[in-house]
Amino acid sequence: MSDSLHSHKPGAEHEHSHTLKPVQKHGHTGHGDACCSSSAAAPVSVTLSEAPTAGSRLSNFRIEAMDCPTEQTLIQNKLSKLTGVHQLEFNLINRVLGVTHDLPGTEPIVEAIKSLGMHAEPLEQGVETPAPAPVKKPWWPLALSGVGALLAEVLHFTGAVPNWVVAIVALVSILSGGLGTYKKGWIALKNRNLNINALMSIAVTGAIFIGQWPEAAMVMFLFTVAELIEAKSLDRARNAISGLMQMTPEQATVLQADGSWVEQDVKTIALGARVRVRPGERIGLDGEVLSGNSTIDQAPITGESLPVEKTVGDKVFAGTINQAGSLEFAVTAAADNSTLARIIHAVEQAQGARAPTQRFVDSFSKIYTPVVFVLALAVAIIPPLFMGALWFDWIYRALVLLVVACPCALVISTPVTIVSGLAAAARKGILVKGGVYLEGGYKLDYLALDKTGTITHGKPVQTDYLSLAPNADQMAPAIAAALAGRSDHPVSLAIANAAVDKQFAALVVDNFEALGGRGVRGEINGQLYHLGNHRLVEELGLCSPALEETLFALEKQGKSVVLLLDQSGPLALFAVADTVKESSREAIQQLHDLGIKTLMLTGDNVHTAQAIAAQVGIDEARGDLLPSDKLQAIESLYAQGHHVGMVGDGINDAPALARSEIGFAMAAAGTDTAIETADVALMDDDLRKIPSFIRLSRQTSSILKQNIALALVIKAIFLGVTFAGLATMWMAVFADMGVSLLVVFNGLRLLRK
Repeated sequence: MSDSLHSHKPGAEHEHSHTLKPVQKHGHTGHGDACCSSSAAAPVSVTLSEAPTAGSRLSNFRIEAMDCPTEQTLIQNKLSKLTGVHQLEFNLINRVLGVTHDLPGTEPIVEAIKSLGMHAEPLEQGVETPAPAPVKKPWWPLALSGVGALLAEVLHFTGAVPNWVVAIVALVSILSGGLGTYKKGWIALKNRNLNINALMSIAVTGAIFIGQWPEAAMVMFLFTVAELIEAKSLDRARNAISGLMQMTPEQATVLQADGSWVEQDVKTIALGARVRVRPGERIGLDGEVLSGNSTIDQAPITGESLPVEKTVGDKVFAGTINQAGSLEFAVTAAADNSTLARIIHAVEQAQGARAPTQRFVDSFSKIYTPVVFVLALAVAIIPPLFMGALWFDWIYRALVLLVVACPCALVISTPVTIVSGLAAAARKGILVKGGVYLEGGYKLDYLALDKTGTITHGKPVQTDYLSLAPNADQMAPAIAAALAGRSDHPVSLAIANAAVDKQFAALVVDNFEALGGRGVRGEINGQLYHLGNHRLVEELGLCSPALEETLFALEKQGKSVVLLLDQSGPLALFAVADTVKESSREAIQQLHDLGIKTLMLTGDNVHTAQAIAAQVGIDEARGDLLPSDKLQAIESLYAQGHHVGMVGDGINDAPALARSEIGFAMAAAGTDTAIETADVALMDDDLRKIPSFIRLSRQTSSILKQNIALALVIKAIFLGVTFAGLATMWMAVFADMGVSLLVVFNGLRLLRK
């Protein structure tokens, strides 16, 4: 028995104690400000200083202008000063703000947001929030800005017209392309927030004051173009997640009360409805097959490369493709609660949890930006005042410094990489529940694994039966089957299934009790019986040298041994064997190639554990473990300085899964608890996905470091060029835009197959 012979509750096999907040449905977003697309993802909750009162309520607002943390910061700072507001929840993908407050109405909130230059539209409670329409901006203002900036440069260079004409042309260019930037910059400055819009507004205005009209126009135009390009690039990472939802068809064929089949919107189909899917069609809802046989392409859910055979009683998932035959299935989950929907929601939620590098970059930027601003002021003032330098030259250098020192590339570098990594993992059937796990996976150097259902198929069969008492053959198999039938543990099922064909008389079990890590017991016809493992026999004091020898011989073969006992002693012995998954051997080898040591932790006896470990090449195996023993094993590895991950699929693994740095849940497809609680959920039962995850984590970590190094090094070089007086403002914009695009495209490499 892997872990124990005990009674499970349905669906418990994937539970462990990590928890996440309930996820919400999100939609697709349009383009936002590129430089501030730092965590446009799932809801981010912010608790303000006041504690919510008993009369507090939640009001939701659609704010079309809120699509990045720049606006989020402004709104948070503004509403934190509003008495009666307790908590904010930012859903940047849907551009929805949730406000927990005890105000008599929502007008003060709407007015406060209006003062920031944004419109807040109250949303009706209890109604599903629709996805915002993509933002489409007219192309002609940007075209006019570009033509104006280029014309101003040409006119200034040739000297064919007076300076006031050049100034008018440049001003038209600045206003047509940069009015939005100026508006956002002014609001940020009013609220004492030095974001990218504020810095750029100051730089362009400074250039105008010193008479550099053509350069001011070119800087604003290039900045607007850079934002547009970065937004388009970042959308690719966002769409990698949001686009998954489009794999579900809008219509499905449903059986009506009169016996007819009608095309119906999947969002209106009730639970239990009978749905038909033809060959070649995508399945619209999760369900259980009622009739038919077919093969299903489950790659969108599990990442499996080969189609899976489906027949009556099997599960099917929304978004998968029916390939061969016709199927009819009963709907088991609503459209917004399908496995695919939960995967998308979970990944979006994961984007909202900032990874360590992202938290560092955000904190660094909060210090970095004000320091740069103060440095620019010093550059503009100190040399002319104390060194006799020309005011024009050093003010110009200060403006160049503001542009080139923009933290844009730093802010972008982490979220685009994390989002790309999360999307890449989802495509492989690996559901990662946060950037912290994606980024932290590269640290793992030890992996602990459960046996049953993880390394083995988890569907053992009875291989041996031995009578241990006179006349035991007459009743022992029936009694064992009755006790085993009360548990859904794989070993119990093997014993119960072996008795099916023998058609024993049904026996009633009274006072049934599961004994964690040891077995079960119950009364039959007033007589107390135990059905359990070697440990249970030892605890009951009913073991003997002869029995020990028999048990040792079977356990050495890798078999789990279960004994039936009454108060006098052992009555019969049942041996059960599990089979190793072929993928397990390959997965362990790949882990070793990555330099990761492996440890198997199981409730089975030591000999079985060692036999299975030898088959798949695991470094070390420990058997006869209770849940607390597995936890202690993880603790001991931590004490030795290791970074430990844990793989399991049972409730007995919960303490160890919770204590490990990353808990991996096996075969999570269709299982609510695994999707909602695992750090990393493997959507099928293929252990090879763990080496894939670790390789992806290492690549993600490498790209994050590359991006930060690129951003800092290039900016440092250009700062030196600026102090030397060799840089111009438009060159600074090109440098900033170039490094920003470089880190974006570097992060997007993770989306490659």
